[in-house]
Amino acid sequence: MTADRASLPRNELAGLLTEAAQSVSGILTAEYPTAADRSYLQPVLAPLSAGARVVGELNERFEEFIAAEPRPTTPAGLFALASYASALGWLTESFTELTASVDQICTRVGIPVEPRAPVVAESVGDAEGDAFDFAFSAQELAAIRTAAEAAGLAPDDYVEVLALSLLAASRITDACMEISNGLLEDASYVLDEATDHIRLGDGPDGLPTLVRSLLARMETAK
Repeated sequence: MTADRASLPRNELAGLLTEAAQSVSGILTAEYPTAADRSYLQPVLAPLSAGARVVGELNERFEEFIAAEPRPTTPAGLFALASYASALGWLTESFTELTASVDQICTRVGIPVEPRAPVVAESVGDAEGDAFDFAFSAQELAAIRTAAEAAGLAPDDYVEVLALSLLAASRITDACMEISNGLLEDASYVLDEATDHIRLGDGPDGLPTLVRSLLARMETAK
């Protein structure tokens, strides 16, 4: 960053947003070793681990940026900060939801529950007349049974918690993609403007991409 933070050049502001976008998208390519007895958590362990790190890093950069004096005062600088803050807030919320989903899965596995209707079939062990046959191939059934046995779960229970894990992974994936794409769009907007006079007072169209997305989500939720 330059010494005069109040009037940072647009390429540095765009770089701030681009780096944040790359960090967020990196959550989706992270890897995390998963033990066989916890294979049902495999879809969520990598984003859970990487997400905690990225949220911490982005929050630290943001706090350093706004704490330094003088603070950005140009329209471009304020636009970039609004985009960054929206991305950080959205990612933090999504990561909190992911954490809650993982807690739910762990609770579901660790606490006995009353007998209930099975997710796919009542009997998974019978080779003949197995209701799973309508949804899974014989090879897939064998893999489910093997994974369930390693996890110490009934096959029906294993399928249930794995489905919850996949759903949570899908949600954090969608959030990270939208956040990353929004940051890149805002970075491009900041960088490509002919002057630093970013449109901040022209209604919703003058707001950062992620701010508009958040407002649209709030409106839909009403």
